[in-house]
Amino acid sequence: MKGILKNFINGILTIVPIILVIYVIYKTFLFLDGLLGNTLKPYLKEDYIPGIGLLTTIILITVLGWLSTKYISGKIIRLIDILLDKIPVVKTIYSVIKDTVQSFLGEKKSFSKVALVVIPGTEMRSLGFITSEQLEEFYSPLKDHVAVYIPQTFQVAGFTFLIPKKQVEIIDVKPEEAMKFILSGGMTSSSKQKVK
Repeated sequence: MKGILKNFINGILTIVPIILVIYVIYKTFLFLDGLLGNTLKPYLKEDYIPGIGLLTTIILITVLGWLSTKYISGKIIRLIDILLDKIPVVKTIYSVIKDTVQSFLGEKKSFSKVALVVIPGTEMRSLGFITSEQLEEFYSPLKDHVAVYIPQTFQVAGFTFLIPKKQVEIIDVKPEEAMKFILSGGMTSSSKQKVK
């Protein structure tokens, strides 16, 4: 019985992660394919092949990206950007989405610096990510602070703390490794990393 139980547990440890990854990839594919796929299906009917919606979405985004670099179409896109930035309520949603996308894909990426912060009144430390080092633009008395986002274990939620720069230690760890370490509750640790 012990041997059967051991093999069963080994099977779970081996198969479950693979099944979950395939499931997540499949659901992500269906979602992305459905963005334009649901619009194309009534026109293509039986000729519709899964993946056409995703391919069309990628082509459309690429074309729009190219148009944004051209003079006339770039001006139109910037005009839309300005208009969305002036409409009440819409401007809040738009700015959050825009800043979040730019923080991951823009030139000045957030989450590129891993920070080690001390929990006040204790000897405990927590891992986080520097999301902003220019807080004086937000509120001038915070010019000597940085924004540190600290994710919660086993979920995507987290907290943003405004911490004095001198209390934040930037460590030489890849952001992907740090995120993996945090989200797994420390169960996935890599080799020793050098502290700056």
